[in-house]
Amino acid sequence: MTADRHAFRPSLFLLLIALSALLAGVAACTPRDSPPAGETGGEASGEVEAMAGEHQGDRPEASEAATTEPAVEVIGNPVIYADVAGRDVTGYLARPADAEGPLPGLLVIHEWWGLNDNIRAVTRRLAGEGYVALAVDLYGGQSAETPDRARQLMEAVDQSEALENLRQARQHLAERLTATGDLNDRIGVIGWCFGGGWSLRTALAMPNQIAATVVYYGYVPTEPEELEPLTAPLLGLFGAEDGGIPPERVHAFESALGELGKTAEIHIYDGAGHAFANPSGRNYQPEAATDAWRRTVDFLSQTLRPKSES
Repeated sequence: MTADRHAFRPSLFLLLIALSALLAGVAACTPRDSPPAGETGGEASGEVEAMAGEHQGDRPEASEAATTEPAVEVIGNPVIYADVAGRDVTGYLARPADAEGPLPGLLVIHEWWGLNDNIRAVTRRLAGEGYVALAVDLYGGQSAETPDRARQLMEAVDQSEALENLRQARQHLAERLTATGDLNDRIGVIGWCFGGGWSLRTALAMPNQIAATVVYYGYVPTEPEELEPLTAPLLGLFGAEDGGIPPERVHAFESALGELGKTAEIHIYDGAGHAFANPSGRNYQPEAATDAWRRTVDFLSQTLRPKSES
């Protein structure tokens, strides 16, 4: 019996070591839903992995749809709208050239490629629908041409600085609307992919300053307590084939919003994957993108325009 016990102990010891290593590996590979308060260094690891996985082999290459002109003539120019950590932040501001009557405002948040030509083009399209649209920059003046570079830029985003960036963007836009006699109390936010998640974060962080929220296939929380601050009506547009933001997560998000009694419209497009609405990417799905744009225009008109003007 003594010999048997001595033979057993090393085996047990080795088994415990193997089990500990396995558990450590699982913990290291398990994505976090959200970073701890005040964490810097980019998005939660789970969100980065989700975006990276869906953009494998993708490139921001423009299709014909990326050249769609605004419904009316617009004026667009770069504008310095914030000072974050001692650095000027430059975005892109567009508005209709010959608008009649006061206009509402829109904050436009870029996808994981950055503030590139596609985002400037869609900002002009939004302005053409009757808005003063400000495209923000959360990448410090940089944009990506490859998934690896986009991931680097996304991981480098400081959460607190990004939120301060967006707060100043909202303030800058409100001041511009005030100066022109426009509707500074009617400002919405819209974003895609990385920007879709930040669109929702903006509405949660500034519940009394955002009047409408549009989320295109962005990372969304599923716990009611995380969504409690939301006051703005929300439009969510997702793809059924999106492995990064899967339908199961979207349904859980929708259920949490319903449990809280929030005003929300959620649409999941069959056959569409992540980034289905990006005409400068290889995941573009024209049919889903066209319907999503129609829903976006209708939703923003209903939520941001006075009833007499919508």
